[in-house]
Amino acid sequence: MSLTHALLGLLAVEPASGYDLTKEFEQDLGRYAWQAGHTSVYPELVRMAERGLVEVTEEGPRRRRTYSVTEQGREELRKWLLEPWGQGVVRNEQVLRMFLLEALEPEEAAAALRGVIEHAEQGVTQLSAHRAHRAEEPPEGRDVLGQLAAEYGLRQYQAMRDWALWALDHLNQRRTD
Repeated sequence: MSLTHALLGLLAVEPASGYDLTKEFEQDLGRYAWQAGHTSVYPELVRMAERGLVEVTEEGPRRRRTYSVTEQGREELRKWLLEPWGQGVVRNEQVLRMFLLEALEPEEAAAALRGVIEHAEQGVTQLSAHRAHRAEEPPEGRDVLGQLAAEYGLRQYQAMRDWALWALDHLNQRRTD
């Protein structure tokens, strides 16, 4: 995935300024999916405009520019979204840690797994509350897509918690054998 695709996706939902887009990355998008600050967002928007993926549709005070996705940008986003999953470079710190748990002493590995369980349960709690709040207030705009992502995240946290509980049980069984 690239910042270009993240920005195209946000702009496909609704036009926005660089400031608005940066704020999106400071919220759930940045916390759960992709981090980017203003030092990345603004130059990327310029490059995307040069490539014809976005266009400036409005200029306001203090050089505030509102960007919209072009048809070429929509096609690029569509192509990327429809590519088979798993084609990108994988960098998942959590999975790397799972691979390397064997490097710890059993007591340390158990403590690490309890930390995974706690982290996952916090994520389940937060995303469940987010989902419940949105059920009362129907989502609009980018929030509609956020609901799909929140459900995905909730299920990931549940799976992570279930895996860590299984792994802790497995580790405890090995220690008693």
